[in-house]
Amino acid sequence: MIKITLPDGSVKEYSKGTTPLEVAKSISEGLARNVLSASFNGTTVEAETPLTTDGSLILYTWNDQEGKKAFWHS
Repeated sequence: MIKITLPDGSVKEYSKGTTPLEVAKSISEGLARNVLSASFNGTTVEAETPLTTDGSLILYTWNDQEGKKAFWHS
């Protein structure tokens, strides 16, 4: 199990290899439908990137500058 810290400070445990998209689904299906990319421990990653260590996760949607950047560069 890995511990993922979300922007609100909450910490959730997930299986090793869980993706940012799966984390989003565990929060809300609506959020999951809108996730374009994420930041894991300060590094921008794709929504399907397996997470293998504890860390901080920020999910980006079209409403975030980083989400738009990921969309235009994909």
